[in-house]
Amino acid sequence: MKKIGFLSFGHWTPSPQSGTRSAADALLQSIELAVAAEELGADGAYFRVHHFARQLASPFPLLAAIGARTSRIEIGTAVIDMRYENPFYMIEDSSAADLIAGGRLQLGISRGSPEQVIDGWRHFGYAPAEAETDADMARRHAEVFLDLLRGEGFARPNPRPMFPNPPGLLRLEPHSEGLRDRIWWGAATNATAEWAARLGMNLQSSTLKFDEGGKPFHIQQADQIRAYRAAWEAAGHGREPRVSVSRSIFALVDDRDRAYFGRGSESTDQIGLIDENTRAIFGRSYAAEPDRLVEELKGDEAIAEADTLLLTVPNQLGVAYNAHVIEAILAHVAPALGWR
Repeated sequence: MKKIGFLSFGHWTPSPQSGTRSAADALLQSIELAVAAEELGADGAYFRVHHFARQLASPFPLLAAIGARTSRIEIGTAVIDMRYENPFYMIEDSSAADLIAGGRLQLGISRGSPEQVIDGWRHFGYAPAEAETDADMARRHAEVFLDLLRGEGFARPNPRPMFPNPPGLLRLEPHSEGLRDRIWWGAATNATAEWAARLGMNLQSSTLKFDEGGKPFHIQQADQIRAYRAAWEAAGHGREPRVSVSRSIFALVDDRDRAYFGRGSESTDQIGLIDENTRAIFGRSYAAEPDRLVEELKGDEAIAEADTLLLTVPNQLGVAYNAHVIEAILAHVAPALGWR
């Protein structure tokens, strides 16, 4: 059995060929797709965060709105770039969204990926400390965030406050009990997956990771998950971790599917450089008739290792079509693979 959700980047463009032509379209359609996915029986609605781009950027208003419109589905991010985040303000935003959703928030965070502008986090007022890289800064922000999520008081109260205070040091409010266990780290390497395990975060592994050994993507990703689980066990945490992987998977069940995805142009892994020095491997897409798709997915070692599968959706094709994409996997593929 697996939890199956969708992952949307929330792209929008004013092009007449797009079904999502404005930021308002991207946000409102994201809410509607989450509602539709819950009605179909999907388990999660997840969103990617990018800055300086025609994509979803500020996740917490969106997550809160979805939380208010749904009752069961998990609501999350995959991922928030911690280079851009104030951990203190993020506590208030994430806790409020989680309380509105009744404790359904699954918050994916990471050190980020190449962005649209040079050092965009500097425009947000952040800079690495001396001898830090921007990745180090992101991990520092994450560690502060995790510490604050414990809900312990740390701030000395004003002796003459505007409103009465509880006794002792004060914490940030609101506090959402249990959110600390629902934080995920988006890891592109085995080492950062192990680091996340030591800190007690769940693991998100996407369709991209650093190329560490030249094996096919799904095998490298499965190795990463095994290394993460070994590090988790060694850390002695008192709960079972969760692991998600992302995939582009399309069951070709009608002529629209065949027209959009039947050409198989991304049916193999791709190698590329995500910066001047980093060689990365990008996982293949899956698109086939349901019976063939089932057989192909049986060979994906990383999906087998994960408890949660996030289906990347082409959001600019509209809510109705993306609901169809999700339903096709739930109805025609998941049962045959024992995921349902």
